[in-house]
Amino acid sequence: MIQAVQLSATKREKAGKGASRAVRRSGFVPAVVYGDKLAPEMISIEEKFLVAEMAKKGIWTRQYEINVDGKDKHLVLCQDIQKHPVSNRPIHADFLRISKNSILTLDIPLQFVGTDVAPGLKKGGVLNVIHRTIEVKCKADNIPENFTIDLSKAEIGTSVSASEIKLADGVKLAAHEDFVVVTIVTPQEDVVDTRPAAAATATAATAEAAPAADAKAEEAKAEEKK
Repeated sequence: MIQAVQLSATKREKAGKGASRAVRRSGFVPAVVYGDKLAPEMISIEEKFLVAEMAKKGIWTRQYEINVDGKDKHLVLCQDIQKHPVSNRPIHADFLRISKNSILTLDIPLQFVGTDVAPGLKKGGVLNVIHRTIEVKCKADNIPENFTIDLSKAEIGTSVSASEIKLADGVKLAAHEDFVVVTIVTPQEDVVDTRPAAAATATAATAEAAPAADAKAEEAKAEEKK
């Protein structure tokens, strides 16, 4: 289970591009917290902190407890980070409010181990990773960091399906149909994505995305009125 990372934030009173630029000049990044049937809240967070978190693996499944001005606390997941097209610095972030009982649909990373001793690879086989993540449903207090797939005994022709991955109690695959995530094949074989197109399911974040979009739209309107 992933523990919540503490994150200090300041409430933003002004919206619009001008106000956002002022926030960035002070070393902070404008952001919005939305979801959980509450009104969106505009905040600013320290850029150095966000950059450090972006450099770590698992930012999209890591829980944060945002403390706004030492008063309000929100348990959240990071949903989106907009970057400057030239500098690649973060310029805006979206956070989704959750509760410990929230049912989420998330992409969890796959970790492949044993490739250095896999018989099939030693014989000249090629490791074809078809999916580096799998989509699962779980409660917010039971988010896995990753799933490990052991390939130490894999021969040429071996394939591992999503249904073969050991899931923790309370964690379920989001897809209704099984699909292959990794194979070991001969060099001339082509990789085919076996995951059915219908497997993509709506996430909890998708259902909550509209408030964040509305908040951004309000900021744009405020800027136009200036």
